[in-house]
Amino acid sequence: MKTRTMMCITAMTLFVALAIAVRIRLAAQEAPAAQRQVTGQTRYKLIDIGTLGGPSAHGPGNGPGSQLLNNAGIVVGTAETSSPDPNAPNCGNPDCFLSHGFRWQDGVLTDLGALPGGNSSDSHAINARGWIAGISTNGEIDPFNPACGFPPLCPQFRTVLWKDGKIIDVGTLGEGLESDPFYVNDGGQVVGSSTINTTPDPLSFLGAQTHAFIWQNGVMRDLGTLGGLDSFASFGCNNQRSDLVAGGSFTNSTPNATTGVPTSHPFLWNNGRMTDLGTLGGTLAGAQCANNQGQVIGQSTLTGDVGCPDSCQQHAFFWDHGTLTDLGTLGGSFSIAIWLNDQGEAVGGATTAGDELFHATVWRNGLITDLGTLPGDCFSIAWAVNSKGQIAGESFSCDFSTQRAALWDKGSIIDLSVAIPEPTNINDRGEIAGVGLPPGCDDANLCGHEFLLIPCDEAGAEGCEGLAEFTTAATPISRAPITQPRSTANRVNPGLTGRPRTILDRFRARLTDRYRILHPGTRDE
Repeated sequence: MKTRTMMCITAMTLFVALAIAVRIRLAAQEAPAAQRQVTGQTRYKLIDIGTLGGPSAHGPGNGPGSQLLNNAGIVVGTAETSSPDPNAPNCGNPDCFLSHGFRWQDGVLTDLGALPGGNSSDSHAINARGWIAGISTNGEIDPFNPACGFPPLCPQFRTVLWKDGKIIDVGTLGEGLESDPFYVNDGGQVVGSSTINTTPDPLSFLGAQTHAFIWQNGVMRDLGTLGGLDSFASFGCNNQRSDLVAGGSFTNSTPNATTGVPTSHPFLWNNGRMTDLGTLGGTLAGAQCANNQGQVIGQSTLTGDVGCPDSCQQHAFFWDHGTLTDLGTLGGSFSIAIWLNDQGEAVGGATTAGDELFHATVWRNGLITDLGTLPGDCFSIAWAVNSKGQIAGESFSCDFSTQRAALWDKGSIIDLSVAIPEPTNINDRGEIAGVGLPPGCDDANLCGHEFLLIPCDEAGAEGCEGLAEFTTAATPISRAPITQPRSTANRVNPGLTGRPRTILDRFRARLTDRYRILHPGTRDE
């Protein structure tokens, strides 16, 4: 089941990253000689988590910022079952198999099932206690969702919590029919968004007026808004502490001429109080996540909403107890922050000078560092960082024909693609979860699996014997200046028909397909 994601204007996560595709220009890049010097090796064991009987398993349903791997090594995700979708041909998956959320621990894969009456589910995040937040159909149809056409085809989705072997229907706010969670924190609170009525709302990804909520022990609390009709919770990253929620909210109901939607600001809800975090001068901003210190990362358009609505210039920001800081770029006009750890380190990516390239970045103590790419590549992005400062991400070739998983650690970049081309999470033990292609598979949507990488050389690592192992080589991060010429920004892909397609269009399509990123007012199920 391809899950729904939060609309881009309030939690500008990967949709913002996709805006890169219409703004930056490609440049052919040849790795400097210094990048090819091998400095060390690391052994990993590779575990194929498998599926629930169907052909494929999926990565993060909500996109980057979702914790699918905890420090105990428990992995959650969504996998296809062997059961055909009874709604065919209106299926949630391209091959029309039903999907269920799953839990994997120590070699045991558990089907989390669905609510009574429902037939599909999706797990979104796990906390330190092993509790899992997700969604499930309940057997009912949502007749008010405008995305469903007529007659209505969209099933109702409800937020659920899996704990102690049981599934709990978290419910909805007010007269709402649907809800969608983003995480469950370590205190056991489920955080998400819910419709509050059945009034059609084209600005809500749930189809009706929507508010952020926090739920605990059977009680769901409406977090309200900053003055507009809707508010939306954001991702949890490290599962921020109890009674702390980051998100985005409309501040009014009047569309802006520059963006076509009402003004949206990021918020931090803390023990009953919603604080407006402000913007970097623009009218479109949202929070990505917070950490246990109450620090927040997010994105914001700039003064005048330059480039909006088609390709807004946006910068990552860092908010720390009343101070909003523009995290800047690598010389270009765009940056995005995706993950924040409790040390205040944020990772994501930014454009380089002239918006020619997009590189993975880390922000520490207000300073931005270019993490570079794997040798021979042009583009990279960082998805997650653990408490040790180890960073998991991806590196892309200059024509986006290949992608490789990368680990940045102690000043070096390590190629992990031999086992897991698409990483999603890294825990404090250095274990990495992600999506990969098992032997004989060339399409992650149709036959991809989730994998877990465990470093064998770490103290306390167990079980490396008898399992598939591989050794990686570390390459120093190069700081050489970029001197490559611009060359391929408008190159047409001869394999596509219709309007000319640039390589950046292909990259955007790749990310959209992988992370189920949608445009405002739409959703994917």
